Amino acid sequence: MLKRTLKAGLSGVLSLIFFLGITPGLMAKAVPLPPLPSQGLHLASLLHFSGSRPDNLGVTSGELAPCPSSPNCVSSQSSDLEHKTAPLPIQESPNQAIQRLQEILEAQDNAEIITAEPDYLYAEFTSNIMGFVDDVEFWADTDENVIQVRSASRLGESDLGVNRQRVESIRAKFAPELS
Repeated sequence: MLKRTLKAGLSGVLSLIFFLGITPGLMAKAVPLPPLPSQGLHLASLLHFSGSRPDNLGVTSGELAPCPSSPNCVSSQSSDLEHKTAPLPIQESPNQAIQRLQEILEAQDNAEIITAEPDYLYAEFTSNIMGFVDDVEFWADTDENVIQVRSASRLGESDLGVNRQRVESIRAKFAPELS
């Protein structure tokens, strides 16, 4: 009975991996896991598909990196509707806006802030079950008086709308009057 349950569970996980477009080559690049604890075992510690941190993050010539052609990215600087999301309005100094965003992200369990500068914030979000990592950037664009935002999955093809939902959730906390 246990063997059948484990086989069915593994089959479901593999189905999800292939649905999301994770190839065996990408799975091989997953970060190795530390030894498992004897208590408090979490599924996320078994499955961790983090991929490699992109080397094109940050602001270059007043732009965040463009979204790839896959549908697992949203950006306020994208020109196509599939990837387009609105920037966040700045109602205080850019530095204060970035600080407020940092506080919002620090309150989220699955976010880790990697870079915090007066006009730029970069965080990694890790999914609870599969351990997928998404890269999320915020840049205070003083020319437009907005926070430009980009949220992208590292691996796979589809994110089931997670990046767009994340940005909208952050927007609701950052500018509740717009929700």
